[in-house]
Amino acid sequence: MRRLPVYFLLDTSGSMFGEPIEALNNALSGMINTLRSDAQASESLWISIITFDREVNEVMPLTDLQSFQLPVITCPQSGPTFTGKALDFLYGKVTTDIRKSTPDQKGDWRPLLFVFTDGKPSDVQFYKETIPKIKSINFGAIVGCAAGSLADDAQLKELTDTVVHLETADSNTLKKFFMWVSDTIEQGNKSMGTTDTVTLPPPPSEDIIVI
Repeated sequence: MRRLPVYFLLDTSGSMFGEPIEALNNALSGMINTLRSDAQASESLWISIITFDREVNEVMPLTDLQSFQLPVITCPQSGPTFTGKALDFLYGKVTTDIRKSTPDQKGDWRPLLFVFTDGKPSDVQFYKETIPKIKSINFGAIVGCAAGSLADDAQLKELTDTVVHLETADSNTLKKFFMWVSDTIEQGNKSMGTTDTVTLPPPPSEDIIVI
């Protein structure tokens, strides 16, 4: 079975401390449970979770869904948002993780990337310099999520044409968003090999706007 690699790049800077990081953990758990109920996803889906604040951490390397154990994601009480550093780290991981086709084995499907942030890059120049490297990977889809009033939609728009804005980063909104993410992944999983890009499902509520 060919793999569908899915990467999550999650902002864990100081502004996520407290209720937002708890809401993020709960929403991710619900998403994983939903994906596990899809037989096709259980067979082909591989997931990686990378967090970024002052540091970049691969909290879960690319792992098949059946073996996947969601870690508890934490964040510092304060600190910057090094999004460029995170993208640079991601580039290194994807270029080594992805299996190419060989005479004996079919390669992976085009990977999917979901970037979640409630702010804007602290390393703006490096962020802008790293974007072309990410685009060169030829992801099947890149979805940027800007959560809350301090999130910068325009910065994410430089990375991807698909930006989702959440009015808040509370538990209810994040739960709806990650249910939408699971729908997107399942749709992408079913369409692999038949389309070049993943068609996104409609947004789940008025609190979640596809820009």
